[in-house]
Amino acid sequence: MRPVIIIGAGIAGLSAAIALAEQGQKSVLVSTMPSERAQSVMAEGGINAALDTKGQGDSPEEHFRDTIRSGCGLSNPTAVRALTEGAPALVRALAALGVPFHRTRTGEIDLRYFGGQKKQRTAFAQSSTGKQITAALIQEARKWEGRGLISRRPRHMLVELTVDGQERCTGCILLEETTKALEPLAGPVLLASGGLNGLFGKTTGTTQNTGAATAAAFAAGAACANLEMIQYHPTTTPISGKRALISEAARGEGGRLFVLRGGARWYYMEERYPELGNLMPRDVVARETEQACRETGQKTAFLDMSGVSETAFAEKLSDLRQFCLEFLKLDPVQQPIPVYPGIHYFMGGLYVDAAHRTTLRQLYAAGECACQYHGANRLGGNSLLGAAFGGRRAARTILEEGAHDAELPADGTALQQTLAAMEKRKERCSCAAAQKRLAEIMNGCMGIRRSEERLAEGAEALTSLLLLLGRGRDSRVSGAEQLLLERRILLARAMVESARSRRESRGAHWRIDYPQRDDARCQKTAVVRLRGGKTELNWDAIPEEGVPWSIS
Repeated sequence: MRPVIIIGAGIAGLSAAIALAEQGQKSVLVSTMPSERAQSVMAEGGINAALDTKGQGDSPEEHFRDTIRSGCGLSNPTAVRALTEGAPALVRALAALGVPFHRTRTGEIDLRYFGGQKKQRTAFAQSSTGKQITAALIQEARKWEGRGLISRRPRHMLVELTVDGQERCTGCILLEETTKALEPLAGPVLLASGGLNGLFGKTTGTTQNTGAATAAAFAAGAACANLEMIQYHPTTTPISGKRALISEAARGEGGRLFVLRGGARWYYMEERYPELGNLMPRDVVARETEQACRETGQKTAFLDMSGVSETAFAEKLSDLRQFCLEFLKLDPVQQPIPVYPGIHYFMGGLYVDAAHRTTLRQLYAAGECACQYHGANRLGGNSLLGAAFGGRRAARTILEEGAHDAELPADGTALQQTLAAMEKRKERCSCAAAQKRLAEIMNGCMGIRRSEERLAEGAEALTSLLLLLGRGRDSRVSGAEQLLLERRILLARAMVESARSRRESRGAHWRIDYPQRDDARCQKTAVVRLRGGKTELNWDAIPEEGVPWSIS
């Protein structure tokens, strides 16, 4: 089999490349930045696994039930079962690679509480778990790079997936960012390119996650699913150019949310949800925070950390405290942290089955770019798990199927024709202005509170923006870069149309005009495809656990 082309060099991509190398299969890691700058390093709180080192009787079965419950009935139970049962061995394997998980006094992996979970299940390394896991995987990948089984294409981005007449991905076309040269690569492709942050601008994610790779796959005919499911993290704070995450670990260690009401502190989560309080699932905490701020006329809520012990700050939250001192100019031991919900994670993405196959043969997806595991609302601590486990699971599928798929060339003729046609456009346009307008539209209609009126206006505005950009040519960027922006707008419009079609409120999707959950009509996967330049939306039933199933 030809080398597997992996788009993205974060935790999902690294995990896949290592798993392939362990079986003697070569791969190529393609990324715009080195792995040290992947979004994975920004994940803070921890990684879930039912290790039960706290003696609470935790089990993979309870982890499974919590994940399904948090996903509000939209998760594939077969996929979730594999994830939760595989989590303990995976976390122990990461520890063996050198991830410095916090340890108990008896030397076992320590665990903390995270939102939506009644058991301490989240393994952590201070509040920089993603960074530590990424560092360990980079070191392991370097070993295989030295043996010639992993190679890299740094400073490259995916422009086009090449697809034959049988809906089979034959490879891709890459753009070298410095020279703007196009390079074809043939072979099976795994997308591990992260979330769709670039459609919204200021999120908790890296600005490098533009969503262009998912948009290229969507334009090539790959289906996307549940694009409307966007997680707003309850506790983010603004810093220069983006929103920064205040880890859920802060609430796991005793942080308390409040707003000022009549001059006094109102701990609204504890009043409204006395059992779990500040550790309710993220969609609930985000909605309640937005509601509490509107009710009291305030622009921000606050996180009270005064009840957190000095020991917890020193051993588990020292980097969070350092962040607050350096960027917010406050000490969380003494002053509350201003917080408000911000876009954090995309549950929707490329539609994959339990084996991480997309609707195009020889195209796979893992990590945040894939619609897998999380349903309508991701359980805190499951993102790092989903990336690491999903990358390895996708690698296994590729190895199983590799001997059966034909090796075909990556034909870039269609892309060359498209780019040539773009150069003939007579009008001028600004991609920078279009990018700014895209973010304005998406933030305006795809916020925490959604309605038919706002979504319809957003869809119309995106159509107008696409027509405006499609008539012109911005000579300040390459044709490939402008094409990617146009495709991202197409994907954004599909996201809005998916939100319009889901006429209910479920998990992260909150419609003020349809405030109730509608299981009879909407407990299904919203699947969108691009056909003839138009978005086609269908509803797929949630598969039963254990029943053989694949997407088509």
